[in-house]
Amino acid sequence: MGPQLLIPGILLAGALGVIVYTILAQADERSIVRDSLRQLEGYEVESVRDQELLVPLKERVAAPVLQGLTSLGRRFTPVGYVDNIRQKFVYAGNSTPDAVDRFLALRVVTVVLIPVVFVLVFVLGLLPVDGTMRLAVGVLLMLVLLLGPDAILNRKVGERQHQLRISLPDVLDLLVISVEAGLGFEQALDRTINAVPGPLSDEFGRMLGEVRAGATRADAMRALDERTNVPEIRSFVLAILQADTFGVSIGRVLRAQADEMRIKRRQQAQEKAQKAPVKMLIPMVFCIFPALFVIVLGPAVINISEAFGGG
Repeated sequence: MGPQLLIPGILLAGALGVIVYTILAQADERSIVRDSLRQLEGYEVESVRDQELLVPLKERVAAPVLQGLTSLGRRFTPVGYVDNIRQKFVYAGNSTPDAVDRFLALRVVTVVLIPVVFVLVFVLGLLPVDGTMRLAVGVLLMLVLLLGPDAILNRKVGERQHQLRISLPDVLDLLVISVEAGLGFEQALDRTINAVPGPLSDEFGRMLGEVRAGATRADAMRALDERTNVPEIRSFVLAILQADTFGVSIGRVLRAQADEMRIKRRQQAQEKAQKAPVKMLIPMVFCIFPALFVIVLGPAVINISEAFGGG
């Protein structure tokens, strides 16, 4: 009797679940429509409190906190440092208006946490270590809080500039093929952008957008150089501007630039390969060699100690 009632019970529970889900979904859709009408036309808004409740909870809570932390950070931060951070965000590909504000708010939080870490580690002694280890861990945590945000931002800038640098030769090769096939520079650049996605294509697309909006090619390319701060892109921009100034064929200039960038990329790869043994030396000396010495010399040391102990 039990198995006979099990299947109808499961079907009934599933049907009830579908009905409840449908009712809740319809109610949720009605509430969304009602909230939209309230925001657009003030529908059924009876007081200022109701109007404030229409704003999402995240914006009501996070926005004032972020604004307060940002104002506090700007008050105690030099203007030159703020401009430098804003420029680094541009280099990292993040030009949103609130990027600098969020970074300053994060800096305020990390600076406030430094004395908290000091009290927890050195005054209350919450770490389960003593002596030199506690001092090292405490200093390390405070250094991470102090230098961490800038280090992360610098790493993002370096990664994006590396991506721009390594993708430039391939983009130039496609540009050369398109220009030599008879396309103009802008048309060839547009076709290349669609064929090769990535941060460099995004920057070239922004440059084309500025040209189509009315800026000259020279101004748009100089803005590209300022946004990226990559020596290879600066060399490419100067070569194109000189070709426009002196009437040199852009196809020949692009061919020369593509060959030069390819050689530079190969040289950079060879340079990294030559630096690899030097970088491997430190972990070998401090990590591999001690274990190797223990394995090789350990039995001999034990035998010698036993021999002298027995004598």
